[in-house]
Amino acid sequence: MTPITRRVFLQSGAAAVALGTTGRSLLPAANPRESGESFASYQKRRRKELWSLLGDLPWQHRTEKPKLLKTEKHEGYTLERLVLDLNGIEPVPALLLIPDKRESPAPGLLYMHWHAGMYGLGKEQLLRGVDAQPAYAPVCVEKGLVTLAIDSWCFGERKPAGDGKTGEEDTFKLMLWKGQVLFGMMMFDEFRALEYLASRPEVNPQRVGVLGMSMGATKAWWLAALDPRVHLCMDVCCLTDYADLIKTHALSAHGIYYYVPSLLKHFQTAEINELIVPRPHLSVNGRRDPLTPAPGVEKIRDHLLPLYRQYGRETDCRIELFDSAHVELPEMRKLILEWMDRYLIEKNASVLD
Repeated sequence: MTPITRRVFLQSGAAAVALGTTGRSLLPAANPRESGESFASYQKRRRKELWSLLGDLPWQHRTEKPKLLKTEKHEGYTLERLVLDLNGIEPVPALLLIPDKRESPAPGLLYMHWHAGMYGLGKEQLLRGVDAQPAYAPVCVEKGLVTLAIDSWCFGERKPAGDGKTGEEDTFKLMLWKGQVLFGMMMFDEFRALEYLASRPEVNPQRVGVLGMSMGATKAWWLAALDPRVHLCMDVCCLTDYADLIKTHALSAHGIYYYVPSLLKHFQTAEINELIVPRPHLSVNGRRDPLTPAPGVEKIRDHLLPLYRQYGRETDCRIELFDSAHVELPEMRKLILEWMDRYLIEKNASVLD
């Protein structure tokens, strides 16, 4: 298929769907000199711009070999407890779940834990689950997914001493003084974690997906936007449109980690998510979830679907709203399992060029 250009998209009838109520397109104004720019080139340029907003990142750090602390044998899988060297600043505790029954090489999954003020939980959410989301470890075992989960900054074994909320706020402030951004450092760790997962001999690097709920969901679609190596993005209950979050006076619903300086000068949520196109993207959200205002979810969906349609891949993007609050419903889980099967598990799972 001939690559679509921004001019083609803007001239298509579907472009009208991407216009907000003010009549301004969600897409930034095109420079006349860029009128013939392919959408792939546009994505590459904007991806660099998005990375540039995430503060001073330790790109110069060369990772060292992970430390294997413990190997646990469980029914149907082996669990490796690791310490990863991702950023050169502080070690990153991690879990690697390796199913006994799996393809060789097997599809991989990077699981990202939530926030919810549960600072001590971190990566263990993969194994334990929470009231709002049953554990995914059994799913990963059943489907033969080699799954990695790390403790994010300020969570799990990386939780600062004392009160978790104070620790997160202090980390955010100190990083700002140093020219760093907490969310940027979080995303850098996930980027390097994906790199490690894809490098494992058990894993097929062409079939690696990301999955998370809440904070984990936000990190999932950010990472998929930042890193084209992500083959499948699945996010639960946090596809938040920034403009609608402001409109509903719900900024306090998200932790301080969420806020990236100057982001709105460059991107709205839909413009980040368009960097995932045309890779498969499933997003399930609650219509009564204050963290994710429903009109904003619909706005993002209406922006992305025409882009997928231009690639002939409309069915590879599904953004749904359910009658729920901030919880993963069984109906949501059913969809997630279907997408795992379709894009990661099945032997004929499509891999984009």
